[in-house]
Amino acid sequence: MEIQQDMTISEKLKILTDAAKYDVACTSSGVDRNNKGKGMGDAHACGICHTFASDGRCVSLLKILYTNECIYDCKYCINRKSNDVKRASFTPDEVCKLTMEFYRRNYIEGLFLSSGILKSPDFTMGLIYETLWKLRNEHHFFGYIHVKAIPGASPEIIEKIGFLADRMSTNLELPTKESLKALAPNKNQKNILAPMRQIQAGSGNLIAPVNDGYSLITRRGNKMKSKFVPAGQSTQMIIGATPETDYQLMSVTEYMYKEYKMKRVFYSAFVNVNHNIDAPAPVGPNPLLREHRLYQADWLLRYYGFMVNELLNEKRPNFNVVLDPKCDWAVNHLERFPVEIMRADYYTLLRVPGIGVKSAKRITSARRYNNLNFESLKKMGVVLKRAAYFITCNGKTMFPLNMNQDFIARSLADTDKRQTYAIEQDTTYKQMTLMDMGVRVNG
Repeated sequence: MEIQQDMTISEKLKILTDAAKYDVACTSSGVDRNNKGKGMGDAHACGICHTFASDGRCVSLLKILYTNECIYDCKYCINRKSNDVKRASFTPDEVCKLTMEFYRRNYIEGLFLSSGILKSPDFTMGLIYETLWKLRNEHHFFGYIHVKAIPGASPEIIEKIGFLADRMSTNLELPTKESLKALAPNKNQKNILAPMRQIQAGSGNLIAPVNDGYSLITRRGNKMKSKFVPAGQSTQMIIGATPETDYQLMSVTEYMYKEYKMKRVFYSAFVNVNHNIDAPAPVGPNPLLREHRLYQADWLLRYYGFMVNELLNEKRPNFNVVLDPKCDWAVNHLERFPVEIMRADYYTLLRVPGIGVKSAKRITSARRYNNLNFESLKKMGVVLKRAAYFITCNGKTMFPLNMNQDFIARSLADTDKRQTYAIEQDTTYKQMTLMDMGVRVNG
């Protein structure tokens, strides 16, 4: 371990932004808050800007680690204690300075703050609490703040931070106890799930004193100025480091959404940065493509009314790498198609490939007043190169349909070849990071 002394804030920023790139947080804020002319920044439900890391991952906000020093030795983590990497730690004042200066320059609209574990979970979370308290109370920052909760931290410190942050997240890391024990022996599911349950249950069991930066909270539910984690919580799983199937991963995801009311579950394709894990053969030709399929399935769970056991099962435990999960489901359930656009209910329309949430709502609204045709469907956002195989419009098809499973599957796969190739070759669109922009911070 190489601990750097007397580093400038810019040197720390370079180390600690790079160290944070494996924490996925591509989210809008999910909360509205106006500073009412009394402070700096606002938080808007859909107003958080996004940027992309150098490896193509979408990241939001000023995304940094408080420190990359860590007392744990997780095999998959670049910041594990046994690695010989440059170490750096911010101070609370330095994080405040970075956040405020970047906000004033319009580089960011908020802060994503994670951390390695310095001395102990409570010690580290105490430093993060001090940082957030200063941002909110001394700098009057009203922008969006997303904070990682450290497993093993006391409920009291989680409670205090929850009134200062908009969103909190606790990384599930790996989907099973066995995998966690093998790759992260210092962590256990009990400590990971405890802050999740606390955040899910909300506040009310503790007294939050006024001089800690938020209003007095009582069990009687008196009116309070600050809400407890108003934008909810999220989590992240590493995929590909251990042998879980897509079915197992999505079953854990479904459980997280139902039992812990997660706003998002993120998936991070395993990168063997330490070259010390004999990872199982990845599902499909590319781990990034597998990650992509998991995100597509996650969307189906959250917005399209699908259940995991409709998409996968023990006999068919992994997603088709050639077809996206929705198209794959439709091809395997041709007995349900074609559906008539003028009569199908909203949830039936959502199951048609090429019809999304917005276009399904537009269809159900517009057809009350007019007969729809394929041209009007295209204007509503329906992707006809997919949907045409599964719909009729006023009893007519767009072209003579061949309801042969192999034919439709090949036709749909051809339409996705360009996107699949881009993911496999890692040639997807990339946006400059703050470092690419040549950001300089005095200090």
